[in-house]
Amino acid sequence: MVRSSKKARRLVIDDATFLWSVRHQHHVEQDQRQLCREVLGIGLLGAVGRVRIVFEGGAGRLVPDGLLHSGGVGTGGSWLNLHEPGTVRALLDEALANGWDPDDPSIKQIDGWLLFDAVSARRNAPQSV
Repeated sequence: MVRSSKKARRLVIDDATFLWSVRHQHHVEQDQRQLCREVLGIGLLGAVGRVRIVFEGGAGRLVPDGLLHSGGVGTGGSWLNLHEPGTVRALLDEALANGWDPDDPSIKQIDGWLLFDAVSARRNAPQSV
């Protein structure tokens, strides 16, 4: 089962426009356990490549499962909202820093938990005035 957000949203960075969306998926393991995951998909407008940043639920890794709001992912102490443009920008920056090339025609999948700590620290850092 896949539940998609309303439609792709835009994130403009300098002269580049990225389209992004969040969706919820259920995945059944071989042992019949059902796992939930949140997937943030990002692509550069006009390019065919895409990155999927996947946050799969599990021990100590929380994703929407009926109790959490759509787009919410966390570890219990730190939280991100995948519907916030600032979070999307931070995850995009991490994906690019980790080698994702928007012009590569393939779809790259990244384990979002590998990016979580860096993005959470960036999003929760005190803002200077």
